[in-house]
Amino acid sequence: MLRCRGACLVAPLVALVTLWGASVGAQAPADVIFTGPAQSSISFNVAVPANRAYLWTSGTVPPVLDATVPIGSRAKYGDTKTQGEGILRTIEAQLKPRGLTLKDVVYLRVYIAPDKAKNGQYDFPGWFAAYAEFFGNATNATKVARSTVGVGQLVDPDWLIEIEAVAVFPPSH
Repeated sequence: MLRCRGACLVAPLVALVTLWGASVGAQAPADVIFTGPAQSSISFNVAVPANRAYLWTSGTVPPVLDATVPIGSRAKYGDTKTQGEGILRTIEAQLKPRGLTLKDVVYLRVYIAPDKAKNGQYDFPGWFAAYAEFFGNATNATKVARSTVGVGQLVDPDWLIEIEAVAVFPPSH
């Protein structure tokens, strides 16, 4: 019977970790790298160099389109697409004073609530259409890594979408 008290496992474990590290390229890249198939609207992952700083936004909510309409009116914030567009413009405005643009965004986390006007369904196509106006197009080729999550409700029941963004500062020269 072979008895091992851990020491006999150390060498094989070190070898396995060393091989894994070598195979995944444990070096940070020299520049931001977006990885994913060309036909996808998003990146599957984004690698960021060690010498770059991040900017994180809190959950950004839709701007009011018409403050004169009552709470619960669709005209107050618009549909999912309209809300998504407004939020992305707000994020763009938050980035600008820091010298950043939407081209510097590497990740979005998106929360979508059910739309009463669509029989309580999530309007993912509306969000995807808003995203396509700002990312992965001729104006901004960046295709961010992204999570889109359906939630029961956001803080304001008229909000259909909330977005968090992560941007990376350009290299200092």
